[in-house]
Amino acid sequence: MQKKRNGIKGIAIALLVLSLMLFPPSLSVVRAEMFYPASRLNSYNELQAPAQVSKIGDTYFIVDSGHNQVIYSKSIGAPLGQWSIMAGNLSGPHAVAGDGTVYLVADTENHRVISYRKRADGFQEQQIFESIGERPHYVVYDRAEERFYVWSSMTGEMYLFRRMEGSTWVCLEQILAVPELMGSYVRSFTIEGDLIYLPCVVQSCIYVADKHTMQVLAVYPVPPSLAGIVQITGIENRYYITVSTDQAWNQDCATIIRTESFQALSEGRYEDLNGLFGGDGAPYYISRFDGAWYTLVLKNQTRPCICRFEVSGDVLEVKKIGGS
Repeated sequence: MQKKRNGIKGIAIALLVLSLMLFPPSLSVVRAEMFYPASRLNSYNELQAPAQVSKIGDTYFIVDSGHNQVIYSKSIGAPLGQWSIMAGNLSGPHAVAGDGTVYLVADTENHRVISYRKRADGFQEQQIFESIGERPHYVVYDRAEERFYVWSSMTGEMYLFRRMEGSTWVCLEQILAVPELMGSYVRSFTIEGDLIYLPCVVQSCIYVADKHTMQVLAVYPVPPSLAGIVQITGIENRYYITVSTDQAWNQDCATIIRTESFQALSEGRYEDLNGLFGGDGAPYYISRFDGAWYTLVLKNQTRPCICRFEVSGDVLEVKKIGGS
């Protein structure tokens, strides 16, 4: 009888722990009811303010921010009308990440994160996490930690999610904060080993923080003309940095540069590469897949396009492959 009671008690505790993981008290979680199967094709023949192109497993994704959707395809060169909609009930999304089983989308203007699971006929909404800071902008799946990192662009907070073993459900494990960035716009973050780089627009600087605690370790000022950094990407022995505006939010300053170090950038030592990407716009987020680097270039005078580029030492080769 005692063994039976202990068994029942153990089950009750396990259920309580599971409920807290699925429904943490600090967060409102709603089971989604709308599904977007692969049979629903993209109806737009051009992209509008796209933020990210990436590949997860064997599937390509484009976060088509201006059209409030995420689309996907098995071929990156397929006409846009042949891409399918992964998620279409969004507001200004900026990023998607996945571990091959679960996918998280930063639904920026709705201040939430939505999880999806892959099905034979497309993707199904799984969970909606409301009130993820303010305007969550960027999400990364860190394979080393088996965690999703989601950045709230206006509150200086990093939300850490983990998929439950053997399940398609994710839970919020932890919220880490950088108090120095509260109220300051930060579009993305870059994980490099045990460090995280956070470019702050209004402060015109790059924060270097500890990945595990988000404690600030260093701050590097950058020229005001480059303050509106979108993303920092380490390629070979240099940092490639995409820029959307200057410190005064002037979009005419959009560009892409590369520099040897953050200290060199602080001293004004960098190379402008915008001409190689068309010269009349700038790349946004950068992703690596299929043996090269890819970005979406937001053009001022023409349609946005996808660019593939390879780097070998000082040589940078850029090729437009589609997406317009």
